[in-house]
Amino acid sequence: MQIKDILQLSPESQSVIVKGWVRTKRGQANIVFINLNDGSTIKNIQAVVEDGKIDEETLKKISTGACIAVSGTLVASAGSGQAVEVLAQSIEIYGTADETFPMQPKKHSLEFLREKAHLRFRTNTFGAIFRIRHALAFAVHKYYNDNGFFYLHTPIITASDAEGAGEMFRVSSFEPNAAPKNEDGSVDFSQDFFGRETSLTVSGQLEGELGAMALSKIYTFGPTFRAENSNTTRHLAEFWMIEPEVAFYDLEDNMNLAESFVKYVIQYALDNCKDDLEFLQNRLLEEEKSKPQNERSELTLLEKLKFVVENDFERLTYTEAIDILLKSKPAQKKQFQYEVGWGIDLQSEHERYLVEKHFKKPVILTNYPKDIKAFYMKQDEVSDATPGATVRAMDVLFPGIGEIIGGSQREDNYEKLMTRINEVGIDPENLWWYLDTRKFGSAPHSGFGLGFERLVLFVTGMGNIRDVIPFPRTPKNAEF
Repeated sequence: MQIKDILQLSPESQSVIVKGWVRTKRGQANIVFINLNDGSTIKNIQAVVEDGKIDEETLKKISTGACIAVSGTLVASAGSGQAVEVLAQSIEIYGTADETFPMQPKKHSLEFLREKAHLRFRTNTFGAIFRIRHALAFAVHKYYNDNGFFYLHTPIITASDAEGAGEMFRVSSFEPNAAPKNEDGSVDFSQDFFGRETSLTVSGQLEGELGAMALSKIYTFGPTFRAENSNTTRHLAEFWMIEPEVAFYDLEDNMNLAESFVKYVIQYALDNCKDDLEFLQNRLLEEEKSKPQNERSELTLLEKLKFVVENDFERLTYTEAIDILLKSKPAQKKQFQYEVGWGIDLQSEHERYLVEKHFKKPVILTNYPKDIKAFYMKQDEVSDATPGATVRAMDVLFPGIGEIIGGSQREDNYEKLMTRINEVGIDPENLWWYLDTRKFGSAPHSGFGLGFERLVLFVTGMGNIRDVIPFPRTPKNAEF
């Protein structure tokens, strides 16, 4: 039985066996108190060792970090903060831990804990984060399953670049510095394992569209990779993406799906991760005491999550957003780091201004300039209301993060898609299978991508994306 289940029992002097890792051990007169945690809950259970019950040699071997099993009797606790405790009758030591164990019961910096990622799960903070991460992942699958979607496994190794960015990790069986060459000096990938140049996927979207053109509603949830040299608190080289694709959905349907989905998974965390969220909220409140009053959050973590769930997202076009930004005080006083103007790719500071200062709620921006968006997005009809050509794109912007979802209605017209592919310089031969879906029974369809780690970042209130994935992969870092 796990500790979370034992803590729910009514104490009736029943026999229990508690297994876990020692968080603290302290003595008081002739009694030793051992706090154990097995990762099933943020809460520890206390084992009480009365004088003479356990031999001294065994007790000496028990220290913070050791793994033990305590057999004893479950009784009502005389101490505060816990309803039950275990009166130890015997202890089995599975593994000792000496004084060099890094996770001693004191405050550790997040930077230090990243260097000890193999052990940081044993801290309260990271135990809470990764239980919440599990709950959110489960909620993702539950939401889509309950709404008639099929889970599609798209390839991790691919010959296509869905984003057209070219920032991909190459996959090859060639030995380093021994790749065969063509006459012009280029690598002869025809002799490689797959017979062509391949890379790790940046997105499952294009393959997901193929599934949607037969199954109507699909979603992917898997690892994706970006070879971007971005050392920021918001970027990873390896992360997980959730990407639904739905036949017969237009941009409005897509926005409705995105809003419904993120509200559902956040509500699931609120309903099922109460203890962990309260712990992280208190951690944040403690952290903010050292900040000036004007830099402290207006809402607590739980209030922020409830605010997202309980309010409709603001919806407006990119053009309307640019007008708001141009009239804003930061733009007027030249306080934005990046200049505002129609046609720019909005930066995080612009997105956060719209969300946190202007609307004070999540925002969905639509109808972006064609030139800053991917080739597969459906083009809008030319309008006098915009300075240039736009596409039916949408981004969902959250407080503290900026963009958390990016999506669009896809271009379903073969001729328009071919024209756009040629415009951006993609070889149509590499996407013949994608183009076929526009030749054989094309249909309106839409989809989006949600970076899972950014969702976990928002729900946990953490400030660095490296702290919400077990083993972060970043430039110059592939430890563990």
